[in-house]
Amino acid sequence: MRYPAPLRPGDRIGVTAPSAGVDGGLRARLDVAIRTVEARGYEVIVGSCMDGTGHVSAPAADRARELTGLLTDPAVKAVVPPWGGQTAIDLLPLLDWDALRAAEPTWVVGFSDMSTIITPLTLLTGVATVHGNNRMDTPYRAPEGLLTWLDIVTMAPGTTFTQVPPNRHRAQGWDDYRTAPEVNEFTLDTPGRWRRLDGDGDVLAEGRLIGGCVETLSDVAGTPYADVPAFARAAAPDGLLVYVEAGGHDAGDVCRQLHGMRLAGFFTGANAVLVGRTNAPGTAGLTQHEAVLDALGGLGVPIVADVECGHVPPYLPIVNGARGRLVCTADRNELTQTLG
Repeated sequence: MRYPAPLRPGDRIGVTAPSAGVDGGLRARLDVAIRTVEARGYEVIVGSCMDGTGHVSAPAADRARELTGLLTDPAVKAVVPPWGGQTAIDLLPLLDWDALRAAEPTWVVGFSDMSTIITPLTLLTGVATVHGNNRMDTPYRAPEGLLTWLDIVTMAPGTTFTQVPPNRHRAQGWDDYRTAPEVNEFTLDTPGRWRRLDGDGDVLAEGRLIGGCVETLSDVAGTPYADVPAFARAAAPDGLLVYVEAGGHDAGDVCRQLHGMRLAGFFTGANAVLVGRTNAPGTAGLTQHEAVLDALGGLGVPIVADVECGHVPPYLPIVNGARGRLVCTADRNELTQTLG
């Protein structure tokens, strides 16, 4: 694994939208997010692929060229998009993968549709990426026990850090950035802990972390852009900790997508599976937890659900490629990551 250099005040952070851009009504929130980063002493540059009037910010070739340019510019130390979207998949064949492999590592941060970019980046280049709160979420203060991407990108290779969930989350809904662009406190109104789905007993598992959003990674699993078995052989001989999270698809769709990911080898080498908490609906005969068990219960490894690694606030950032240590007991939930 290769880890980008830790960010220091004065470093430059790029903003581009590989998938959805930001429309005029949300620009105020983007400005607040940029000021939050600048307050840490960083310089922020905003690319040209940011238009929010359509489903993507620019034609695919333009988005791929801008992202490649930022990631190969030695003056840019991190790239953080505003958020995800729907079709970042169209960038994959257009990115200059040889140039990305040859470049000095750059932190790339995001989740949701950004899984389509950051997970292949780690799998194909060996560079760690951060699955975590994106640019528009950046103003939120992390609850005690959790970190933000701004904390993680300052860490040097070899650093070990542990995150402990607050055991509270937001049951439904989102803050309206159009009417409250400066909101910076999470509404955590519902108690909830991690839960083992596959049986009883304590879980202690270790492995190299890889994963992301079910709805987007299910479309690239088994392709050259998401060859997890090859990654496991090369970088994780002791096994993986695979994490997945569903953004909004119902339980029937998620069940089918997880089955497809399993058949494509996405869970090959997993010592345990972490499943993000979701507000996505069930179906008449299937809950989201049942969907996970239907697809993954036969793996024979611990499955820990309701982890804060998805679309439900708050957010527990996970570094793709880091070594992980998962603990789930009746009185202790924690994920330790080592950048090594």
